[in-house]
Amino acid sequence: MISAPRARLLDGEALAARLRREIATTAADLRVRGITPKLVIVIVGDRADSAAYVARKSADCAETGIEAEIMRLPAETTQARLLDVVADLNRDRTVHGFMVQLPLPADLDETAVLDAIDPAKDVDGCHPANLGRLLAGAPDIVACTPAGVLALLRHHEIPLSGRTAAIIGRGMLVGRPLSMLLSLKGVDTTVTLLHSRSPGLAEAVRRADIVISATGVAGLVTKTMVKPGAAVIGVGISADADGKTVSDIDDAVADVAGFVTPRHGSVGALTRAMLLKNLVKIAARAA
Repeated sequence: MISAPRARLLDGEALAARLRREIATTAADLRVRGITPKLVIVIVGDRADSAAYVARKSADCAETGIEAEIMRLPAETTQARLLDVVADLNRDRTVHGFMVQLPLPADLDETAVLDAIDPAKDVDGCHPANLGRLLAGAPDIVACTPAGVLALLRHHEIPLSGRTAAIIGRGMLVGRPLSMLLSLKGVDTTVTLLHSRSPGLAEAVRRADIVISATGVAGLVTKTMVKPGAAVIGVGISADADGKTVSDIDDAVADVAGFVTPRHGSVGALTRAMLLKNLVKIAARAA
């Protein structure tokens, strides 16, 4: 008996490397014009996962010729102090863009902090003003992970127009902006946005040509939930009992899907590339 072929990997690492080369060229052109793109990353507390993410972003900046400053604040930082830091960065004309690494300690109001960022410096693309432009069909600074997912699909020539997509997870960082991005005129995907209380979750996913999970629930999407040939993207990750990174997508999905992301790294690399792409776009406006 001949076994069915396993899914093709939607590997974003090569695409992210190409994007970093393009960003490096843009950054070099800006330096010739007297502009050194500068990114500030604010990190509160000492979460190991946040520190690892920030280290990768810093390395990407070094590779692309972008000046990066990591502003480390203690876990005891108050809401007022953090808002003061955001206000200072908003005013600092040497800083083209900045972000506050999430999650914040539980006693801090993430929504209030993100709302306080100047939309013109919002490299994450998550300020209500930037999300509103996306909702209005006129995107400018686009949320990084949704932009990375769209770039990944296009890079692998996954058909989008007239196709159906099921997005699991309704968060403001991924699920909601991604649903708006995929349904834009010119992309033309019909999107179903699902969440933990959606009735008939498995059936809704099984009807989709494209499945994207951003929940952080290990192995949430199983092979029985995926129709043959679908493109399946795992955005959410979590840690197992041994501390190893686990995707929302069960490994066995590769037996039925046409395309699937690897366990980790693919979407993350593209998210970081889109962050820097947003930064050089903002910096170019300073000319």
